[in-house]
Amino acid sequence: MLKLTQAQCRRALMFLVSFHIIIICASNYLVQLPFQIFGYHTTWGAFSFPFVYLATDLTVRIFGQKAARSIIFKAMLPALVISYVMGVIFHNGAFQGTDSLAQWNQFVFRIAFASFVAYLVGQLMDITVFAKMRKAKAWWIAPAASTLFGNLVDTIVFFSVAFYASTDTFMAQHWPEIAMVDYAFKLIVSLGLFLPAYGVLLKVLSEKLITTSANTEENNGDKPAIT
Repeated sequence: MLKLTQAQCRRALMFLVSFHIIIICASNYLVQLPFQIFGYHTTWGAFSFPFVYLATDLTVRIFGQKAARSIIFKAMLPALVISYVMGVIFHNGAFQGTDSLAQWNQFVFRIAFASFVAYLVGQLMDITVFAKMRKAKAWWIAPAASTLFGNLVDTIVFFSVAFYASTDTFMAQHWPEIAMVDYAFKLIVSLGLFLPAYGVLLKVLSEKLITTSANTEENNGDKPAIT
């Protein structure tokens, strides 16, 4: 973990909370848009949600478990509310108007609630696995292992809660297949693209934060804080 001032910690954590909320809301919208690839059903949400795991693993590596859990607990309730509102207004990818909020949409709420539960369970799993593996000699072992387990738990919880016996006939029938394909694509995206990006971002952010912290201490005499 790095030594940072309280102000630096607050700014970084606020940014990460906002990032989590944006990705969760975007993924809850995109999961309503299924498509086929190589004959298998999946959704566009499989390509957006892995960003959350990238952010979480970087947070654990740089700030520690406590900060990562704080981000999750701060992001989950706003994400639930915003996801429902956005899901109703843009139901099935089409703008429904703000008047649509006057009527309760059970289908959209199930998606938002499923995301709430899956995000909480999956991210806590990700943090736990990452923390246990972070001292491995190779930098990539911890993010790879946490991605495998975190995404698996998240995917199973989300699709079963959101679409089992759903009023959407297509999703109710195909959710096990979609969940399996989504998990496969999440791993391809996470391990093939985000794992190398994690390594680059870790190096860049660590150097930047260390430099910023050193400059701040020198110029302002701030007392560094360990998060």
